[in-house]
Amino acid sequence: MTKIAVVVTKDRTFGVNKSIELLEINPVKGKEVIFKPNFNTADPPPASTSMETFKALALKLKEMGAKKITVAERSGPANTEEVFKEKGLYKLAEEMDFKIINLATAPEDEYVLKKPEGSHWKDGFLFAKIFDDAECIVETCCLKTHQYGGHFTLTMKNAVGLVPRDNYQYMKELHSSKHQRKMIAEINSVYKADLIVIDGIVTFIDGGPMEGTRKEANVFLAGTDKIALDAVGVAILRLLGTTPEVMNGAIFNQEQIKRAVELGIGISSPKEIEFLTDSEESLVLVDQIKAKLSEK
Repeated sequence: MTKIAVVVTKDRTFGVNKSIELLEINPVKGKEVIFKPNFNTADPPPASTSMETFKALALKLKEMGAKKITVAERSGPANTEEVFKEKGLYKLAEEMDFKIINLATAPEDEYVLKKPEGSHWKDGFLFAKIFDDAECIVETCCLKTHQYGGHFTLTMKNAVGLVPRDNYQYMKELHSSKHQRKMIAEINSVYKADLIVIDGIVTFIDGGPMEGTRKEANVFLAGTDKIALDAVGVAILRLLGTTPEVMNGAIFNQEQIKRAVELGIGISSPKEIEFLTDSEESLVLVDQIKAKLSEK
Protein backbone atom coordinates (compact mmCIF):
# COMPACT_ATOMS: atom_id res chain seq x y z
CA MET A 1 0.00 0.00 0.00
CA THR A 2 1.02 3.59 -0.55
CA LYS A 3 -0.52 6.73 0.93
CA ILE A 4 -1.73 9.62 -1.23
CA ALA A 5 -2.91 12.85 0.38
CA VAL A 6 -5.74 14.67 -1.42
CA VAL A 7 -6.52 18.22 -0.30
CA VAL A 8 -9.20 20.31 -1.99
CA THR A 9 -8.17 23.96 -1.69
CA LYS A 10 -7.58 27.18 -3.62
CA ASP A 11 -4.78 28.16 -1.23
CA ARG A 12 -1.35 26.97 -2.35
CA THR A 13 0.37 27.51 0.99
CA PHE A 14 -2.35 25.57 2.79
CA GLY A 15 -2.25 22.87 0.11
CA VAL A 16 1.48 22.31 0.50
CA ASN A 17 1.39 22.17 4.28
CA LYS A 18 -1.77 20.11 4.75
CA SER A 19 -0.95 17.53 2.07
CA ILE A 20 2.47 16.84 3.60
CA GLU A 21 1.11 16.79 7.15
CA LEU A 22 -1.52 14.20 6.17
CA LEU A 23 1.23 11.79 5.08
CA GLU A 24 2.69 11.79 8.63
CA ILE A 25 6.22 11.19 7.35
CA ASN A 26 9.43 13.19 7.59
CA PRO A 27 12.02 11.92 5.11
CA VAL A 28 13.99 15.21 5.12
CA LYS A 29 14.94 15.70 8.78
CA GLY A 30 18.70 16.15 9.20
CA LYS A 31 19.34 15.50 5.51
CA GLU A 32 20.66 17.40 2.52
CA VAL A 33 17.65 17.74 0.24
CA ILE A 34 17.88 17.96 -3.54
CA PHE A 35 14.76 19.81 -4.66
CA LYS A 36 13.37 19.42 -8.22
CA PRO A 37 10.61 21.82 -9.32
CA ASN A 38 9.09 22.07 -12.81
CA PHE A 39 10.76 25.05 -14.48
CA ASN A 40 10.43 23.85 -18.07
CA THR A 41 9.74 27.49 -18.93
CA ALA A 42 8.90 30.60 -16.90
CA ASP A 43 5.28 30.62 -18.09
CA PRO A 44 2.61 30.91 -15.35
CA PRO A 45 1.19 27.78 -13.66
CA PRO A 46 0.48 25.10 -14.64
CA ALA A 47 3.14 25.61 -17.34
CA SER A 48 5.71 25.87 -14.56
CA THR A 49 5.80 25.59 -10.77
CA SER A 50 4.05 28.42 -8.94
CA MET A 51 6.57 30.39 -6.90
CA GLU A 52 4.01 30.50 -4.08
CA THR A 53 4.03 26.70 -4.07
CA PHE A 54 7.81 26.64 -4.40
CA LYS A 55 8.32 28.99 -1.46
CA ALA A 56 5.76 27.23 0.74
CA LEU A 57 7.43 23.89 0.08
CA ALA A 58 10.93 25.23 0.73
CA LEU A 59 9.72 26.72 4.03
CA LYS A 60 8.04 23.43 4.94
CA LEU A 61 11.25 21.49 4.28
CA LYS A 62 13.14 23.85 6.58
CA GLU A 63 10.43 23.48 9.23
CA MET A 64 10.73 19.69 8.91
CA GLY A 65 14.43 19.96 9.70
CA ALA A 66 16.16 19.72 6.33
CA LYS A 67 19.87 20.34 6.91
CA LYS A 68 20.42 21.93 3.51
CA ILE A 69 18.35 22.54 0.36
CA THR A 70 19.77 22.51 -3.16
CA VAL A 71 17.50 23.30 -6.11
CA ALA A 72 18.69 21.48 -9.24
CA GLU A 73 16.86 21.91 -12.52
CA ARG A 74 17.16 22.63 -16.22
CA SER A 75 14.67 24.22 -18.57
CA GLY A 76 13.85 23.51 -22.19
CA PRO A 77 13.24 24.78 -24.76
CA ALA A 78 13.65 28.03 -22.79
CA ASN A 79 17.10 29.09 -21.55
CA THR A 80 17.52 27.82 -17.99
CA GLU A 81 19.38 30.87 -16.67
CA GLU A 82 16.72 33.20 -18.06
CA VAL A 83 13.94 31.07 -16.59
CA PHE A 84 15.57 31.12 -13.16
CA LYS A 85 15.85 34.91 -13.34
CA GLU A 86 12.30 35.40 -14.56
CA LYS A 87 10.92 33.12 -11.84
CA GLY A 88 12.82 35.14 -9.21
CA LEU A 89 14.74 32.07 -8.10
CA TYR A 90 18.08 33.79 -7.36
CA LYS A 91 16.48 36.46 -5.20
CA LEU A 92 14.53 33.84 -3.28
CA ALA A 93 17.70 31.77 -2.82
CA GLU A 94 19.34 34.73 -1.07
CA GLU A 95 16.31 35.26 1.15
CA MET A 96 15.85 31.59 2.06
CA ASP A 97 19.46 30.37 1.98
CA PHE A 98 19.29 27.57 -0.55
CA LYS A 99 21.73 26.65 -3.30
CA ILE A 100 20.92 26.58 -7.03
CA ILE A 101 22.43 24.25 -9.61
CA ASN A 102 21.77 24.89 -13.30
CA LEU A 103 21.78 21.40 -14.82
CA ALA A 104 21.85 22.88 -18.34
CA THR A 105 25.40 24.14 -17.81
CA ALA A 106 26.63 21.19 -15.73
CA PRO A 107 29.67 19.50 -17.37
CA GLU A 108 29.40 15.94 -18.62
CA ASP A 109 31.25 14.61 -15.58
CA GLU A 110 28.31 15.84 -13.48
CA TYR A 111 26.18 13.21 -15.23
CA VAL A 112 26.29 9.43 -15.01
CA LEU A 113 25.37 7.04 -17.83
CA LYS A 114 22.36 4.84 -17.12
CA LYS A 115 21.38 1.77 -19.15
CA PRO A 116 18.29 0.20 -17.55
CA GLU A 117 17.74 -3.41 -18.61
CA GLY A 118 15.23 -3.62 -21.45
CA SER A 119 15.36 0.14 -21.97
CA HIS A 120 14.00 1.72 -25.13
CA TRP A 121 16.81 4.30 -25.04
CA LYS A 122 19.24 3.41 -27.86
CA ASP A 123 22.45 3.68 -25.82
CA GLY A 124 21.09 4.56 -22.40
CA PHE A 125 20.97 8.14 -21.15
CA LEU A 126 23.00 10.50 -19.02
CA PHE A 127 21.41 11.25 -15.62
CA ALA A 128 22.21 14.14 -13.27
CA LYS A 129 24.78 12.89 -10.76
CA ILE A 130 23.49 15.13 -7.97
CA PHE A 131 20.24 13.12 -8.01
CA ASP A 132 22.11 9.84 -8.35
CA ASP A 133 24.10 10.66 -5.20
CA ALA A 134 21.28 12.40 -3.31
CA GLU A 135 20.60 11.68 0.33
CA CYS A 136 17.01 12.91 -0.06
CA ILE A 137 14.98 14.01 -3.11
CA VAL A 138 11.88 16.20 -3.06
CA GLU A 139 9.92 17.05 -6.21
CA THR A 140 7.01 19.34 -6.98
CA CYS A 141 5.05 18.92 -10.19
CA CYS A 142 2.17 20.45 -12.12
CA LEU A 143 -1.02 18.75 -13.32
CA LYS A 144 -1.39 18.95 -17.09
CA THR A 145 -1.50 17.30 -20.47
CA HIS A 146 1.42 17.04 -22.90
CA GLN A 147 0.75 17.58 -26.60
CA TYR A 148 4.15 16.44 -27.84
CA GLY A 149 3.74 12.72 -27.25
CA GLY A 150 3.88 12.38 -23.47
CA HIS A 151 0.05 12.60 -23.24
CA PHE A 152 0.31 13.86 -19.64
CA THR A 153 3.06 15.49 -17.64
CA LEU A 154 2.98 14.76 -13.92
CA THR A 155 5.59 13.17 -11.63
CA MET A 156 7.26 10.78 -14.07
CA LYS A 157 7.54 13.36 -16.85
CA ASN A 158 9.21 15.71 -14.33
CA ALA A 159 12.22 13.38 -14.38
CA VAL A 160 12.99 14.23 -18.02
CA GLY A 161 14.67 17.39 -16.68
CA LEU A 162 17.34 15.17 -15.13
CA VAL A 163 18.55 14.12 -18.58
CA PRO A 164 20.65 16.78 -20.38
CA ARG A 165 19.28 18.72 -23.34
CA ASP A 166 21.76 21.30 -24.64
CA ASN A 167 24.50 19.81 -26.84
CA TYR A 168 23.02 16.32 -26.52
CA GLN A 169 20.64 14.29 -28.70
CA TYR A 170 18.56 12.77 -25.88
CA MET A 171 15.52 15.03 -26.28
CA LYS A 172 15.52 14.53 -30.06
CA GLU A 173 15.68 10.77 -29.50
CA LEU A 174 12.89 10.91 -26.92
CA HIS A 175 10.47 13.06 -28.89
CA SER A 176 11.00 11.22 -32.18
CA SER A 177 10.45 7.76 -30.70
CA LYS A 178 7.20 5.80 -30.79
CA HIS A 179 8.31 4.55 -27.38
CA GLN A 180 8.43 8.05 -25.84
CA ARG A 181 6.06 7.29 -22.96
CA LYS A 182 7.93 4.09 -22.10
CA MET A 183 11.21 6.00 -22.17
CA ILE A 184 9.81 8.57 -19.75
CA ALA A 185 8.99 5.77 -17.31
CA GLU A 186 12.45 4.29 -17.76
CA ILE A 187 14.16 7.46 -16.52
CA ASN A 188 12.27 7.00 -13.26
CA SER A 189 13.63 3.48 -12.81
CA VAL A 190 17.09 4.83 -11.91
CA TYR A 191 16.12 6.88 -8.84
CA LYS A 192 13.41 7.37 -6.23
CA ALA A 193 11.96 10.56 -4.77
CA ASP A 194 11.36 10.70 -1.02
CA LEU A 195 8.52 13.23 -1.16
CA ILE A 196 6.44 14.55 -4.07
CA VAL A 197 3.85 17.33 -4.09
CA ILE A 198 1.54 18.05 -7.05
CA ASP A 199 0.01 21.51 -7.38
CA GLY A 200 -3.32 21.01 -9.15
CA ILE A 201 -4.91 24.37 -8.39
CA VAL A 202 -4.96 25.08 -12.15
CA THR A 203 -4.49 22.43 -14.85
CA PHE A 204 -4.10 22.16 -18.60
CA ILE A 205 -6.78 19.77 -19.84
CA ASP A 206 -5.31 19.92 -23.35
CA GLY A 207 -2.16 21.28 -24.96
CA GLY A 208 0.73 21.58 -22.58
CA PRO A 209 3.35 21.71 -21.37
CA MET A 210 3.65 25.49 -21.99
CA GLU A 211 0.17 26.49 -23.17
CA GLY A 212 -3.22 24.86 -23.07
CA THR A 213 -6.81 25.15 -21.93
CA ARG A 214 -6.75 26.09 -18.26
CA LYS A 215 -9.24 24.58 -15.85
CA GLU A 216 -9.33 24.83 -12.07
CA ALA A 217 -9.04 21.54 -10.19
CA ASN A 218 -8.26 23.22 -6.85
CA VAL A 219 -6.43 20.23 -5.45
CA PHE A 220 -3.06 19.34 -3.94
CA LEU A 221 -1.69 15.80 -3.94
CA ALA A 222 1.27 14.45 -1.99
CA GLY A 223 2.92 11.05 -1.70
CA THR A 224 6.04 9.03 -2.41
CA ASP A 225 4.87 6.69 -5.18
CA LYS A 226 5.07 8.11 -8.71
CA ILE A 227 2.76 5.51 -10.25
CA ALA A 228 0.06 6.21 -7.67
CA LEU A 229 0.38 9.98 -8.02
CA ASP A 230 0.32 9.88 -11.82
CA ALA A 231 -2.70 7.55 -11.81
CA VAL A 232 -4.57 9.89 -9.46
CA GLY A 233 -3.53 12.87 -11.58
CA VAL A 234 -4.87 11.19 -14.73
CA ALA A 235 -8.13 10.43 -12.91
CA ILE A 236 -8.49 14.12 -12.06
CA LEU A 237 -7.81 15.13 -15.68
CA ARG A 238 -10.55 12.72 -16.74
CA LEU A 239 -12.95 14.26 -14.24
CA LEU A 240 -12.26 17.66 -15.78
CA GLY A 241 -12.61 16.41 -19.35
CA THR A 242 -9.34 16.03 -21.22
CA THR A 243 -7.78 14.74 -24.45
CA PRO A 244 -8.81 11.41 -26.04
CA GLU A 245 -5.32 10.01 -25.37
CA VAL A 246 -5.68 10.63 -21.64
CA MET A 247 -9.39 9.76 -21.46
CA ASN A 248 -9.34 6.36 -23.16
CA GLY A 249 -8.82 2.94 -21.58
CA ALA A 250 -8.00 1.85 -18.06
CA ILE A 251 -5.74 4.32 -16.29
CA PHE A 252 -3.18 1.64 -15.45
CA ASN A 253 -3.00 0.86 -19.18
CA GLN A 254 -1.74 4.38 -19.94
CA GLU A 255 1.68 3.70 -21.46
CA GLN A 256 3.76 5.73 -18.96
CA ILE A 257 2.02 4.02 -16.06
CA LYS A 258 1.98 0.53 -17.57
CA ARG A 259 5.72 0.64 -18.30
CA ALA A 260 6.44 1.99 -14.79
CA VAL A 261 4.52 -0.95 -13.31
CA GLU A 262 6.58 -3.38 -15.43
CA LEU A 263 9.75 -1.75 -14.06
CA GLY A 264 8.57 -1.99 -10.44
CA ILE A 265 8.77 1.75 -9.91
CA GLY A 266 5.76 1.72 -7.57
CA ILE A 267 2.38 0.12 -7.02
CA SER A 268 0.78 -2.15 -9.62
CA SER A 269 -2.91 -1.57 -8.91
CA PRO A 270 -5.23 1.24 -7.72
CA LYS A 271 -6.26 -1.09 -4.90
CA GLU A 272 -2.85 -0.40 -3.35
CA ILE A 273 -3.64 3.30 -2.75
CA GLU A 274 -4.71 4.50 0.68
CA PHE A 275 -6.21 7.98 0.41
CA LEU A 276 -5.74 10.58 3.14
CA THR A 277 -8.08 13.58 3.29
CA ASP A 278 -8.81 16.58 5.47
CA SER A 279 -12.41 17.49 4.62
CA GLU A 280 -15.78 16.30 3.31
CA GLU A 281 -15.01 18.08 0.04
CA SER A 282 -11.80 16.09 -0.30
CA LEU A 283 -13.65 12.84 0.49
CA VAL A 284 -16.11 13.55 -2.32
CA LEU A 285 -13.23 14.06 -4.76
CA VAL A 286 -11.56 10.85 -3.57
CA ASP A 287 -14.74 8.88 -4.30
CA GLN A 288 -14.77 10.34 -7.81
CA ILE A 289 -11.07 9.51 -8.28
CA LYS A 290 -11.65 5.91 -7.13
CA ALA A 291 -14.47 5.55 -9.68
CA LYS A 292 -12.19 6.70 -12.50
CA LEU A 293 -9.36 4.45 -11.33
CA SER A 294 -11.68 1.41 -11.42
CA GLU A 295 -12.91 2.03 -14.98
CA LYS A 296 -11.81 -0.54 -17.56
